[in-house]
Amino acid sequence: MKTSLIILLALVVAGNIFAADVASDFSAANELYAKGKFSDAADAYEKILQSGAQSPALLFNAGNAEFKAGHLGLAIAAYRRASQLSPRDDEIRANLAFVRNQVQGATFRESRWQGWFGALTLNEGALLTAALFWMTLALFIARQLRPVLVPKLKTTTRLFATLTIFSVSVLGLQAANHFWSATAVVVSTGATARSGPFDDAQSAFTVHDGAELSVLDRHDNWVQVAGGAGQTGWLTVKQVEVLPGT
Repeated sequence: MKTSLIILLALVVAGNIFAADVASDFSAANELYAKGKFSDAADAYEKILQSGAQSPALLFNAGNAEFKAGHLGLAIAAYRRASQLSPRDDEIRANLAFVRNQVQGATFRESRWQGWFGALTLNEGALLTAALFWMTLALFIARQLRPVLVPKLKTTTRLFATLTIFSVSVLGLQAANHFWSATAVVVSTGATARSGPFDDAQSAFTVHDGAELSVLDRHDNWVQVAGGAGQTGWLTVKQVEVLPGT
């Protein structure tokens, strides 16, 4: 019993030390940014992210540093990841839109319905759907136990049943978009998409830093993407950052 308690306390202390280290590194990265050392700040934020730490504030600051350092693609990738954690943050959405407007050439443009579905995180959508389902079930149970309540609860039950079905449909589309679609954000300048997944393949089209392209397929260290005007081509994983759907 004492041994288990000691191990538990050791784990708690280790967790606190890790959190303290992350906070210290985050403050140091913020200081670099404040001094105008944007590339160094971006590297510092990336080091924290590679340690496994994740938060909207960390990703937001990383996006700011990457943009100031002239890396549109890395900035967009950071903002998108921040937006997935905090989809209703106005500053994140504003900065993402601003950087997207700096991107040249063909790129992905988020549709209105994608932006609307992305107003909730996947977890929030699942919780909302569960709440609506249990409320609907409770209303049906109440009607079975107290038949006298049926006329009074008829409209309310129908409303919650409709909302539940709608919420399930939206959650299904959101989950499908998140798990089964992906976007490749170009993080290199003047990346050349090729006709096949090998270096000697013919050039298909050129994309610019920050372009967001739908991922069609993957092969070894290559991803097939859709460009503008129905074009398709292959880019190496070093040229892009692949993100799950919005």
